Amino acid sequence: MKPFTKHTGKAAVLNRINVDTDQIIPKQFLKRIERTGYGRFAFFDWRYLSDGSPNPSFELNQPAYEGASVLLAGENFGCGSSREHAPWALGDYGFQVIIAPSFADIFHQNCFKNGMLPIRLPFDQWKTLIEDYENQSKSITIDLENQVIIDSEEKRISFDVDPHWKEMLVNGYDEISLTLLLEDEIALFEQQRKTWL
Repeated sequence: MKPFTKHTGKAAVLNRINVDTDQIIPKQFLKRIERTGYGRFAFFDWRYLSDGSPNPSFELNQPAYEGASVLLAGENFGCGSSREHAPWALGDYGFQVIIAPSFADIFHQNCFKNGMLPIRLPFDQWKTLIEDYENQSKSITIDLENQVIIDSEEKRISFDVDPHWKEMLVNGYDEISLTLLLEDEIALFEQQRKTWL
């Protein structure tokens, strides 16, 4: 995975509670065997009208949010089934960071495993960001190494992140590359194991 240390991008607001993984990526699109190409199906039922044209009332279809890479989402984001396709779809759509008051646990871990940073913020700090960015075309900076969000007015908001997941993102590790860091120890173990048999 690509290392994640600091990101600056446009923020988009999707202030809906309990957005489940079936809304993020509907079940009919789970037949694909690739990890890519899901972005065009993200939020499909909200994003498009029945004739296939963009739904003008859907938040993320606003011109102000075009090209957004930071999603300001509502409470309990990513609830429902544990499908890993949900972070695949969000990442392919262009989001690299999701900020919310709370996430479903499995979705939260799946984001980290796929190189995306989910940030939990206390409700009052989250609400301030929502009010600042709603219907606006403004950028935001997320500094993972220093664990701080810098808004469009240079105000700083600290956030917590599990040290294990922070190390994984900062170094661009996935679970396979983390295992390969121990390749010498694994080879030594395998050599020693032969004498035990």
